[in-house]
Amino acid sequence: MVSAQLTHLRHVDLAVPDHDRQLAFYTDVWGLSRTADDSGVAFLAAEGSPEQYVVRLRRAKEKRLDLVAFGVATRVDVDALAGRLAGDGVVLISEPGALSTPGGGYGFRFFDVDGRTVEVSAEVAPRRHRRIEAREPVPVRLSHVVFNAPDIARTRAWYERYLGFRLTDTVRSPRDGDLMHFLRINPQHHSVAFSGGPHTSLHHVSFELRGVDEYLRASGRAIRAGAPKLWGPGRHLAGDNAFTYFLDPHGNTLEYTTAMEEVDEDTWHPHVYDASRAEVTDQWGTSNPWDEQVAKESLNDPDRGCFVAPPL
Repeated sequence: MVSAQLTHLRHVDLAVPDHDRQLAFYTDVWGLSRTADDSGVAFLAAEGSPEQYVVRLRRAKEKRLDLVAFGVATRVDVDALAGRLAGDGVVLISEPGALSTPGGGYGFRFFDVDGRTVEVSAEVAPRRHRRIEAREPVPVRLSHVVFNAPDIARTRAWYERYLGFRLTDTVRSPRDGDLMHFLRINPQHHSVAFSGGPHTSLHHVSFELRGVDEYLRASGRAIRAGAPKLWGPGRHLAGDNAFTYFLDPHGNTLEYTTAMEEVDEDTWHPHVYDASRAEVTDQWGTSNPWDEQVAKESLNDPDRGCFVAPPL
């Protein structure tokens, strides 16, 4: 089914009522750089990333996920993917065309199986970025995004069939069955994951730090700034990455991470990890336990943007 291979995750776009407070948090506390503004919309970049922005914040009456964006190599790939999706009945929000966001490019938008808006683009001009120095606690790039879905088997199958994602690992509960699927589009262990939940929503957005020292320094800065720490610091088994989770001012979960595992496509076989084993959630044993409060916050609010295209 897939006619074009996604290359990477570009950005996550959020809408929030208290835009100014959210913007201050993402710049002053989280370490992103404000690069452009346009009447209640702010574009935020990671200093180490060539992407024009990794987060877009839009002022709105209701909190929602506006969209998640991925890259492909060429506009031919954009057209091919749009044609295949439309031909199979996937609802296109926009036809392929020029993008008016920073960096321009060529892309289109569509609804996924759960109603999230997805954007795919090519030929976006790279941003002039820089090397992140030792001990510098700012994000290098956007690492991955995790979504809650009522039926993760269905959502996983849709992303595999239509967008070419490949299953890397699964976390399973002996009592409740599959809890989370980790999916990749490049050698990184996962660019997206789907977690089982009662409603469609954003689970968390993750940002890569240069290394363990920078990750801990960034975590410490957020703690000292009073950001609510949800879970961590620790190190997952699936992905082998470090984690500390915080809540932004609107209750979205954000993660600082580093040292994500890379996959050898020729030799990799997906694992099924038993969630009842403590080392699966945290190899180090340094984080607070995964409890009902952490689980509740990770479910987030039901997404008001399902099958409703963002206004821009």
